[in-house]
Amino acid sequence: MEIKVSGGRRAFIKGAAIFCGSLALMGIVKPAPVKPEEPLPQSSESKGGYRLTEHIKKYYETAKL
Repeated sequence: MEIKVSGGRRAFIKGAAIFCGSLALMGIVKPAPVKPEEPLPQSSESKGGYRLTEHIKKYYETAKL
């Protein structure tokens, strides 16, 4: 008994692409949910904001044109 194959590799790939595309359009295949990132904890030691320190002053002096 012989099994006759109609089509071939290209027909199979074409059918698989159409099938997967239709699943995606129907919403059956859903992307993984994204976990929201938690904000970084703020340390109580930091007084926040910009501080002009000695090494920053040196950088500004060397960066002048």
